[in-house]
Amino acid sequence: MKTLDSIPTGKIARAGTLVHTGVKVGGNYMKYYGKKLLDPTTSREGLDGDNAEDIYNSLKTLKGSALKVAQMLSMEKNMLPSAYVEKFSLSQFSVPALSAPLVRKTFKKYLGKYPEELFDVFQKDAVNAASIGQVHRAVKDGHELAVKIQYPGVAESIGSDLALVKPIASRMFNLQGKDAERYFKEVENKLVEETDYLLELRQGEEISQACSMVPNMVFPSYYPDLSSDRILTMDWMEGVHLGEFTKTDFDPLLGHRLGQALWDFYMLQIHGLRKVHADPHPGNFLVGDGGELIALDFGCVKELPAEFYIPYFELAKRDRLGNDVFYTQKLHELEILSVGDTAADIKFFKELFKEMLTIFTAPFQEERFDFGAEGFWSDIASLAERFTQDPRIRKMNGARGSQHFLYMNRTFFGLFNLLHDLKASVEVNNYKKYLD
Repeated sequence: MKTLDSIPTGKIARAGTLVHTGVKVGGNYMKYYGKKLLDPTTSREGLDGDNAEDIYNSLKTLKGSALKVAQMLSMEKNMLPSAYVEKFSLSQFSVPALSAPLVRKTFKKYLGKYPEELFDVFQKDAVNAASIGQVHRAVKDGHELAVKIQYPGVAESIGSDLALVKPIASRMFNLQGKDAERYFKEVENKLVEETDYLLELRQGEEISQACSMVPNMVFPSYYPDLSSDRILTMDWMEGVHLGEFTKTDFDPLLGHRLGQALWDFYMLQIHGLRKVHADPHPGNFLVGDGGELIALDFGCVKELPAEFYIPYFELAKRDRLGNDVFYTQKLHELEILSVGDTAADIKFFKELFKEMLTIFTAPFQEERFDFGAEGFWSDIASLAERFTQDPRIRKMNGARGSQHFLYMNRTFFGLFNLLHDLKASVEVNNYKKYLD
């Protein structure tokens, strides 16, 4: 894949790239409708494929938060057409890398030296290029290292990038009015944090230490002296990306073991630390040769304030859903219901969220839960389809619920997705023995 010598960093240049893409997408629609006139049976698959290709090609040139949003959307398998999911999922580890001269320039700017002055061996070609940064292999004092380098201008362009994608996101999730701003601000704050590699280093060290007792979980060590806010150095970890592993004919017992490690890892963070690795993308985990699960990339960590954590998990207790007074109170605490709601609104949302909670809290009602069971996953898929197609839901303002739902729900949906791909059966309360 061709390397990049520069990345558009100015607001006008980045907006111009997306406008050019919009023209291409418009042309794709014209071609589609032309074919449709000649052959009424023509499907949208070709149109979706062409649009996904053009949009992705534009975003991978821009990199940064625009590409990160595409990566986030690739996890919404039940919301986007398959062509978009397939293409956007490449943003995790298949985008053009920075050229060697631009890499050397970045090192000089943020660490004061060129890479060949800092490492005994530094491979000039990236082994992995994603939305915010790319990874190079290096060696120092006999240690194999992974060095992550952030793309120039990523941190500075977050605000302008989000302003460009707001109209698309607002239509997709039916977000209206000033209430939607808190959701966009939540995303913006998290993206800003992800560009601070020294914060990622601290978060990685904290969570790794707190979860080190979980069997079959392995974490890299970090090297502060070889890191800065835009360059991060850690151990090189050998393994297969979890997304690639789940496509193989793996041993079911290994799937259960990896799934248990993943479940305990997440539950220990949530209930022990009240914070969580909120980017459960398969590209952020490796399966080692010894059958261990390796956790990478702690840039996106979501803290769970008590005012959200307590009512959120109180509603995970199935018997509480039958207590209407308690249930209604918790929906108000979570900002799903508000004082201005009509009686019809209250009835509709209480029924809707009870259905959601019944499905999503199903694992917490069992001693052992089989995430490979098709019934559970089909229930989630059916609910997601209903959310995108039910005209009553689409007419409602999507800006309901605390902004903390954004990354908490993303975490659980991604976690359930990974456990489903592993066909894992897990002991639900096993993590409790690791809590202080």
